Amino acid sequence: MMEAEKDLVKITVLKAGPYLVKGPITLVHADGTEEKKEGAHLCRCGASANKPFCDGTHVKIGFEK
Repeated sequence: MMEAEKDLVKITVLKAGPYLVKGPITLVHADGTEEKKEGAHLCRCGASANKPFCDGTHVKIGFEK
């Protein structure tokens, strides 16, 4: 892997699931706090109790998009 590639962020839409974010990110919450992560699964169905992160609720509600 080239040096520059390891710093790229890649976002994949998982079928009937969350956004899979890979790479170094800074997530800025609504209150302004910042969280540095090496990736995350972000809710796409809107039903997660742990927004913006996925908690698997999409399976329970039958999310299919």
